[in-house]
Amino acid sequence: MPVFSLSKHHLAFPPVTLAEPDGLLAAGGDLSMERLLLAYRSGIFPWYSRKPILWWSPDPRFVLFPAELKVSHSMKQLLKKDTFRITVNEDFKGVIGHCSRIPREGQDGTWLTQDMMDAYTRLHEAGHALSVECWLGDELAGGLYGVKIGGCFFGESMFSRVSNASKTAFITFVQQHQQELALIDCQVHTPHLASLGARFISRESFLDLVRQHT
Repeated sequence: MPVFSLSKHHLAFPPVTLAEPDGLLAAGGDLSMERLLLAYRSGIFPWYSRKPILWWSPDPRFVLFPAELKVSHSMKQLLKKDTFRITVNEDFKGVIGHCSRIPREGQDGTWLTQDMMDAYTRLHEAGHALSVECWLGDELAGGLYGVKIGGCFFGESMFSRVSNASKTAFITFVQQHQQELALIDCQVHTPHLASLGARFISRESFLDLVRQHT
């Protein structure tokens, strides 16, 4: 199937069923707030290391249902110690900056370009993107950020400078928001998220849930 070319002047995506087997759907367009929000509501996300912007919608989709969160015995013991302090939206720019320097599986070089960082910072300032910070003393030890629309959280990236920092941030965030979140989109498989209970569902099921909860 062809990879569709998007215009900066036309706010639309092709049907996700026309994506390539690896999930690649389209190239081009822009990172405007309107396009990004439309993308997430449509089961699509941007992921690229150099222009053009590439848009993806993999099938199956890797997700975590908050009620299925798995916390190992060792992590439960660590959480009880209150080694870390967890905050939300205290240092979005710090979190996304650290994430930009962490290699992403299957991607050469940085995938979080300056354009991407600027776009998600605008989303954050408009109340659509949030960060979760994990502090060790006054130092940012780890964290994550993503886009929240209704009852869905679309995770974008996480980082750790100290062992278990990103896990602590993620677990605490999920536990504190279980009542309001129906779904956490993890996009693609990682052993780290699989160990926390994330699993594959079909893209069709994923889109049904997104429509229900955004």
